Amino acid sequence: MDAKKQLRIATRNCGFIDPEHIEDYIGVRGYEALANAITNGTPAGVIEELKRSGLRGRGGGGFPTGTKWAFAAANQADQKYVVCNADEGDPGAFMDRALLEGDPHSIVEAMAICGFAIGASIGVVYIRAEYPLAIKRLIKSIEDAREYGLLGRNILGSGFDFDIELKYGAGAFVCGEETALIRSMEGSRGEPYTKPPFPANQGYWGKPTIVNNVETLANIPAILIKGADWFSSIGTEKSKGTKVFALAGKISNVGLIEVPMGITLGEIIFEIGGGCPDGKKFKAVQTGGPSGGALTYRDIDVPIDYDNLIAKGSMMGSGGMIVLDEDNCMVDVAKFFLDFTMDETCGKCTPCRIGSKRLHEILDRITQGSGTLEDIEKLKTLGATIKDTALCGLGQTMPNPVLSTITTFMDEYRAHVLDRKCPAGVCISLLEIVILPEKCIGCTLCARVCPVNCISGTTREMHVIDQTACIKCGVCIDSCKFAAIVKQ
Repeated sequence: MDAKKQLRIATRNCGFIDPEHIEDYIGVRGYEALANAITNGTPAGVIEELKRSGLRGRGGGGFPTGTKWAFAAANQADQKYVVCNADEGDPGAFMDRALLEGDPHSIVEAMAICGFAIGASIGVVYIRAEYPLAIKRLIKSIEDAREYGLLGRNILGSGFDFDIELKYGAGAFVCGEETALIRSMEGSRGEPYTKPPFPANQGYWGKPTIVNNVETLANIPAILIKGADWFSSIGTEKSKGTKVFALAGKISNVGLIEVPMGITLGEIIFEIGGGCPDGKKFKAVQTGGPSGGALTYRDIDVPIDYDNLIAKGSMMGSGGMIVLDEDNCMVDVAKFFLDFTMDETCGKCTPCRIGSKRLHEILDRITQGSGTLEDIEKLKTLGATIKDTALCGLGQTMPNPVLSTITTFMDEYRAHVLDRKCPAGVCISLLEIVILPEKCIGCTLCARVCPVNCISGTTREMHVIDQTACIKCGVCIDSCKFAAIVKQ
């Protein structure tokens, strides 16, 4: 791994401090940004510094953080709220959980800074109940901050009041969308509502509410300590700073990385990630989780930032990167992600509830060997319609994996439809397991291990597989010592 390619801002303290001791955090200039803001600064000054830094929301949408805070600050209300969205639910994504487990005080401090900037006195962390260690450390951080006078009433004698409570999510992917999250926090079913009004104007209990995800908040203390000019000098013109990615899938170096915006896909996959293991060829990387799209070798020199990924039919998302190699079928990958979003739809709007089901049915036909070229056109038309008509971000981005793989891997779709073959040998219905005459020595081992007794042949004679009875379990392939049995 080329560690020199990384630059740690959001994860700056992870692994270097004991997250359960507030003294460790204070020792690395923790709570200095909050103290400076509430004793020497102004709410308008904090917001202006964030605007100049160019920090954009790290939760997926990439909306400018300072601008969002300014909207809430401009609203007059008897109560305002700061919400930390810790409902990280993308398959293969674990950035926010790692930050909460490794540096919870940075989130507590950032929420208090936001409260000062917009005039809020209450913060709420909406966190998945499946994250027990993160919850434990977050609770202790809040308690320790109160004990040190960094949360609660009259923080550091400044007259500023701010405290934080936790709300637990039950693992609904749709509750990562801010309006569905707010509904869930209020005790209602987690369903999105139409915007406007935006939460910054009318959110939690109808009051101005700022919703930022964990990684966004983790950047804020560092920005206020080192300055907006420092942060904005990192990254690209429209995407400043760094981004934490979770590398998963067919990659040699699995785990979290933090890199400057603008780093190329090739640098991430091959120099930091170490490429695909076992000498396999890199095929694609799914960025943005189930809401994103596939990038291939043709995109290896693309600088990774918000705008470039959208232009390529993908998105930054929360930062999951699932790497795929030559053994992955892209039609099957699209079906996998659609299966996830189909299960996670809240069901409120027809395009997402019904559209996801119809897309999945078409993909299932294609992987079963009964698809047509017309089905591929239906996927494109239906996908575009869902993107235009779904209520929230989950529904609007749900067709992305399908549309992206059709664009970049049309040859695989055509092979499934026209040749009734899966080039990667993944789709069971399109697969045959055969015995190669030139390699089979008639050892009978494959026949002995076959669970359905579909292999026939005598000792020292070539064996044959009855394709009508074969369940394609692959046990014979794994047991053959002569590589005489293959998928085709």
